Amino acid sequence: MMPENTVAPEVMAPEQPHALRSADSPLGRARVARGWSQEKAVRALILMADAWNWQIAAESSLKVYLSRWEHGLTRPGETYRTLLCAIYRTTPEELGFSSPRESREPATAKSLRERIAELESLVQRLTGHVGMPKGVAL
Repeated sequence: MMPENTVAPEVMAPEQPHALRSADSPLGRARVARGWSQEKAVRALILMADAWNWQIAAESSLKVYLSRWEHGLTRPGETYRTLLCAIYRTTPEELGFSSPRESREPATAKSLRERIAELESLVQRLTGHVGMPKGVAL
């Protein structure tokens, strides 16, 4: 027991050893939001694959795969994307699985439309200041 006049030193609390952590990615956040460790997620993948009679990698490989997927180092194949959506009960888009082609096309089309609008506006301003030569139409 400490005497009344004694003050306990303030110490920074260490990080809890088994705190759930993940990469800052939709896939990692989905796992942590459910309170799952990577080991639990791997076990869920195995159980789901077994229930569907699907062949997947061994547990030791899945641990490496899941870490690489969560960190964005590699993308899971179609089998694993389907399994991950099933165990997390979410859509491919919510897990960040929209295909690179799908995500690039709308952005490219949008940026092209914006660029065309900017150029049309510039042409309008320039022709207003200079005037169009006879016989030239826009």
